[in-house]
Amino acid sequence: MKTISTIADLRTELAALRSAGKTIGFVPTMGALHDGHLSLVKMSKSVCDITVVSIFVNPTQFAPHEDFSKYPRPIEEDAALLATEGVNFLFLPEASDIYPPGSSTFVIVEEVSKEFEGFVRPDHFRGVATVVSLLFHIVTPDKAFFGQKDAQQVAVIKRMVRDQHFPIEIVTGDTLREPDGLAMSSRNRYLSPEDRRKATTLYTTLAGIESFMDSGYSLADAKLAGMKVFSEAAPDAVLEYLDFVHPETFQRVDSFNDAEKIVVVIAARLGSTRLIDNIILSPKT
Repeated sequence: MKTISTIADLRTELAALRSAGKTIGFVPTMGALHDGHLSLVKMSKSVCDITVVSIFVNPTQFAPHEDFSKYPRPIEEDAALLATEGVNFLFLPEASDIYPPGSSTFVIVEEVSKEFEGFVRPDHFRGVATVVSLLFHIVTPDKAFFGQKDAQQVAVIKRMVRDQHFPIEIVTGDTLREPDGLAMSSRNRYLSPEDRRKATTLYTTLAGIESFMDSGYSLADAKLAGMKVFSEAAPDAVLEYLDFVHPETFQRVDSFNDAEKIVVVIAARLGSTRLIDNIILSPKT
């Protein structure tokens, strides 16, 4: 694995490979890697000749009160994991390289980014769309790989790629979970032992809603039942949202008449740690 820190050097390396007819897969990350990230790396390696992974903790997607300064940065550990997986290039840019002095251009994806994470974290998706757009311009991959756990982020990026005519295929990997159901996340390491036990409530709630739907509940009744599951299992946790959305537009839906598939999204705060999760539901046949 070759580690590269400058845009110019990465472009030079990839241009030669592209000229040789190699296909390029790209996995953008903020580091603190876990098996979910590594599953995306494996997906890229299975379908692309060259795999590039970036680690960049993007300052523009954090609000002033959020955890940018505390976000875990175990670079040496991450690099060792990626080398073991056979990644070709690790891109480790500096913020001053990604955002030149005086940088004032942002990418805003309307509507898809408005609700849920976009409402709770204003300007978050502006930062996400901007940095992903910049990385796409730098790497110019054939395919880019993202995890389903961040379902709204995937929807935002897919819309940006469509609207901006990026010649890139967005590939979504399934959410990977711990044995007790908790979705793998870099932020899980923030959880205290007690909050870690309670964190499984997010998935328990989602699984409960799926069970309620299988039993014939309407979406509205399943949502109410899911909220009860959450409050009874983790009364000290704060449920920020629980809802049903269209997977592409991230607009709320009331029935399967509105979409072939529905995403159930949930966000909650356990102590000082905020977690998100989701599952995809299909209509019963």
